[in-house]
Amino acid sequence: MISDKSRCSWCGQDPLYMAYHDKEWGTPVYDDETLFEFLILETFQAGLSWITILRKRENFRKAFDGFDYKKIAEYSQEKIDELLQDAGIIRNKLKVNAAVVNAKLFMEIQKEFGSFSQYFWSFVEGKPIKNTFKSLIDIPANTPLSDTLSKALKKRGFKFVGTTVIYAFMQATGLVNDHISSCFRYEEV
Repeated sequence: MISDKSRCSWCGQDPLYMAYHDKEWGTPVYDDETLFEFLILETFQAGLSWITILRKRENFRKAFDGFDYKKIAEYSQEKIDELLQDAGIIRNKLKVNAAVVNAKLFMEIQKEFGSFSQYFWSFVEGKPIKNTFKSLIDIPANTPLSDTLSKALKKRGFKFVGTTVIYAFMQATGLVNDHISSCFRYEEV
């Protein structure tokens, strides 16, 4: 039974959180579309709980055209104003504007490196870092690597990409495996 499995304690007993933990979190992501989705969601999460974002994920998907970065990069002020009226998402003007800016910069990285994935994974030479944390309190909020990646993105003009946001992005997309070592997903990812 799914609830009998040993999991990272942060997902608790919430079915949505458990499903996210069991199927997505920490799984290496190499496609640009999914990486962009997580980048957007993590930037909106800044200062909020992840469960808040998960509960609004489908609203974000609908509001942001399926996380299509090409469309988002072209958003007009009218579309931005419309998003700021959408109660289904986080209506933060700075974050909504950041999504548009980040979409444009995301595509610049694609042009320069062939894909955002190639750029992102180059920070770990294409291979996930497998940590060996025994409990949630051992897992850092950021690392020297997240500092480096955050600085690199900020230098390119990305918004809401502080080191803690970037570390969460790295965890979610499997650049680092931060499942605790007793978690059933630790060996799977």
